[in-house]
Amino acid sequence: MAEKLKSIAVYCGHQFGNNPDFARDAAKIGEMLAKNGIKMVFGGGNVGLMGTVASAALENGGHVTGITTHDVVAKQEPMHDGIDAFEIVNGVNERKQKMFDLSDGFIILPGGTGTLNELTDIMTMQQIGETKKPLFFMNTNNFWGPFARLLVHMKQCGFFVRPQDYNMQGATTPEELMKLVLNYRA
Repeated sequence: MAEKLKSIAVYCGHQFGNNPDFARDAAKIGEMLAKNGIKMVFGGGNVGLMGTVASAALENGGHVTGITTHDVVAKQEPMHDGIDAFEIVNGVNERKQKMFDLSDGFIILPGGTGTLNELTDIMTMQQIGETKKPLFFMNTNNFWGPFARLLVHMKQCGFFVRPQDYNMQGATTPEELMKLVLNYRA
């Protein structure tokens, strides 16, 4: 029997962005992960969408693990207190690997270059067959629409050759996204 997802890494911005819907959806996802007994892994900070999703999970009885780097700590970015586990690693690549190892799948919320880097690393691993772990896009206010168009453009130009190599799903509401997560079987 296929297993349900037990832990999810949430990749998102350490800023709020300029649309309050981003934070609203981040909070709803944190709440729903907690209420469905799915452990959350995130970047460890108590800032922006990152802090919002973690706080919502914790406020609803969720289990949350934070992974950050020595460089982020040195910048005095506030770390989220109250989480179950916290680890400081040497750099971004070690952080991404640790988050990958602790997670059965990934939710991608709006974010900046860090979020994009985390996302494309997982996509590359899917492409070359290193993982089948799923990616779930929270497409709040069509935030990921330009990225989807870029993938279509890459396909048209012959660079995104085998879309079946990727395990990606998207949703426009937190409820739709959680339905995808809860119905997914590895």
